[in-house]
Amino acid sequence: MNEYHPDKRSRRMPIGDLAKKTGVSPETLRYYEHEGLLSRPPRNASGYREYDEDAVGQVRFILRAKNLGFSLEEIVDLLKFSTNAECATARVNQQLTEIEEQIARLENIRARLASLVAVCPHGCAPVECCPILSAMQTEKGETDSPPSPEVSPHDAPDSCRNTVKTGLFSTGSLKLD
Repeated sequence: MNEYHPDKRSRRMPIGDLAKKTGVSPETLRYYEHEGLLSRPPRNASGYREYDEDAVGQVRFILRAKNLGFSLEEIVDLLKFSTNAECATARVNQQLTEIEEQIARLENIRARLASLVAVCPHGCAPVECCPILSAMQTEKGETDSPPSPEVSPHDAPDSCRNTVKTGLFSTGSLKLD
């Protein structure tokens, strides 16, 4: 049975208890406090931090936001928006757009890598016969984008066209043309 405790906020806990309740190390809690993610708690006569139950909610908010892909800097902004839902919605929409752009980039990379694998019919071939390595070495343009397959099995030298993978060794028993 849940009991109402009017003095819930007045109950204080040391940093170790907050760490146990949230699954976050005391060092991380201090860092969150230093970076403005977690409110600075009052200190007792000995100088130790004394957190209230609100701190548990703040830490859980931070963890949920991190799990949604927000950086700590972005979480600081979200916490500032706690009094203005319109700003929070705009920031979350921006995050969603960024994630959709990342997904599109990753899907492009996946397609390009799959097409590179598709042009390599003989698996582990000698380096000079590998269309994947050849495409990567001859790619022009940005270095952060994956290479597009500019090489097909038919572009391989004649000595490579007869190479087929058999275990770790190659034999010249199959013609690709």
